[in-house]
Amino acid sequence: MTRHELSEGPISLESGRKSDLRAQFAALCYRIRGKKPEILMITTRGTGRWIIPKGWPVDGCTPAEAALREAWEEAGVTGRVTGPGLGLFSFRKVLPTGEEAPCVAMVYPVEVAKLARDYPEKGMRRRKWMRRRKAAGCVTDPELARIIRAFDPAGPSG
Repeated sequence: MTRHELSEGPISLESGRKSDLRAQFAALCYRIRGKKPEILMITTRGTGRWIIPKGWPVDGCTPAEAALREAWEEAGVTGRVTGPGLGLFSFRKVLPTGEEAPCVAMVYPVEVAKLARDYPEKGMRRRKWMRRRKAAGCVTDPELARIIRAFDPAGPSG
């Protein structure tokens, strides 16, 4: 850990407040081109940073189904989850109140069957196919970058 990470202190779950730690579910959307995987990256609505689709739990959905739903809403992806969670990454989410909430996101592999021209967040985000190395280099979160670099749809986790 760096000195900066230590100065923020650990996240406490003892209070049980929802604002202490929140969970999201993310979709690592991919396709195979030339025997190599490409990752579908999208931009955030606010800053335009490159990310993968992610969102809050949805009543009545499994975590994998929630990730697939986010892939549709944010990127127009129709596809299927092809395996268990690939790993977790942590980040701080700015809430509508302006407060920051610590979050963790579980990443699920999603094989893309089709990209829709029209979808709920069209016009709010850009989307782009990238090779794993480039996609990992575009994200600001080192844990997410590690998950992207390690992703192998032909391997045991994908």
